[in-house]
Amino acid sequence: MPEETTTAVTPEAAPVATIATLGQHEGQSVTLRGWLYNLRESGKLLFPIFRDGTGTIQGVAHVKSVSPAVFEALKGLTQESSVIVTGKVRADKRAPGGFELDVEDLQVVQRVPESDPYPITLKEHGVDFLMEHRHLWLRSPRQSAILRIRAEIMRSAAEYFDTNGFIRTDPPILTPAACEGTSTLFPVDYFGDPAYLTQSGQLYIEATALALGKVYSFGPTFRAEKSKTRRHLTEFWMIEPEVAFMDLDGLLGLAENFLSHIVQSVLKNRAPELAVIGRDPAKLQNICPPFPRLRYDAAAEMLNQAYKDGQLEAPFEYGNDFGSPDETWLSNQFDKPVMVHRYPADVKAFYMEPDPDDPRFALCSDVLAPEGYGEIIGGSQRVSSYELLNARIEQHNLPKEAFQWYLDLRRYGSVPHSGFGMGIERAVAWICGLDHVRETIPFARTLHRIYP
Repeated sequence: MPEETTTAVTPEAAPVATIATLGQHEGQSVTLRGWLYNLRESGKLLFPIFRDGTGTIQGVAHVKSVSPAVFEALKGLTQESSVIVTGKVRADKRAPGGFELDVEDLQVVQRVPESDPYPITLKEHGVDFLMEHRHLWLRSPRQSAILRIRAEIMRSAAEYFDTNGFIRTDPPILTPAACEGTSTLFPVDYFGDPAYLTQSGQLYIEATALALGKVYSFGPTFRAEKSKTRRHLTEFWMIEPEVAFMDLDGLLGLAENFLSHIVQSVLKNRAPELAVIGRDPAKLQNICPPFPRLRYDAAAEMLNQAYKDGQLEAPFEYGNDFGSPDETWLSNQFDKPVMVHRYPADVKAFYMEPDPDDPRFALCSDVLAPEGYGEIIGGSQRVSSYELLNARIEQHNLPKEAFQWYLDLRRYGSVPHSGFGMGIERAVAWICGLDHVRETIPFARTLHRIYP
């Protein structure tokens, strides 16, 4: 059983602070509430490292600077024991955060016993072990930093739309029909009727866009793709704007301004976290408009030339959608996100408007993040004609009764309109420079993982 130890301490004597705000208390005594991350001993000196969710700081305690009870309690601490510690903030340029804490007093809230130690030590662990203990792995400085960056990406994404006249409208998670294709739906029993977990909020926010003009949705989405790639999750978060009277060119401008705002916000507000995970900020500093734009035809030519030059293992078959190796190679050719547009209509979704100059192509775009990260945004101008949309639904063998409400949007006051979706986790992977999407979300859901 966990142990509890209490020493004589009056933490209320010093103001409660967080590690992130210690710079405001230089030379003052403060109280921190957190956990022991690590403990080093050197003779009569103890060097505990504390974490509190906002950062880490090294404490210093000499056998003569604190009471014997506090010194012994500190010396007996085990990894991840929870504590309330009081100490004086001292500037130290050598310290990672610029400050250290001269320990004065300590209260042990819960001491982790040696007989049942914290399972994630500072040594290396395999990925499977860490994912099985994801609920604890989150406490590590690197994983905590990733989650703080994720939170900043989500905050700044919503901020961009909130400050540019967009209204947030939340679509349902339970839906009667597919948006992206029936093969990737998670079915559920809805009181005896078939229903599905949403793949996207798009169809529903098309309705709210025709009511409010500029809208966005932000929530969880689900794809039952049996994929094991480093870019795929079965449950992820998507932010999706939709704008009435907007064409594809307007959408591309919206996407590049939106992405630039997010990246610059992370650079401004989460520089310490980028340093913790070892992300080079120089690779993000030039993420600003304009982004390069590339037609599908030109991208296909580039891929086939790369195959001829021995850079790719297989030629690209014109008319197909791009696979992960294609997107990786293309996005490695640019130092900014590249906007690939006008894909063949046959490989894209039923709701995409055909190019009036050549109906074989759709007015759509995928935005590929640089450094090989591939697609992070997919969007299009939507079909505005009732007759064309009705025909498309039939061509794709979709249940027309489930789409009657969607067809109504073209019956009553249809206008050109456009929108895109950005998967938060792919954006986090790119901005953080992560190898795998499983670290971008607190609890990843993948093909073979639904625990913890």
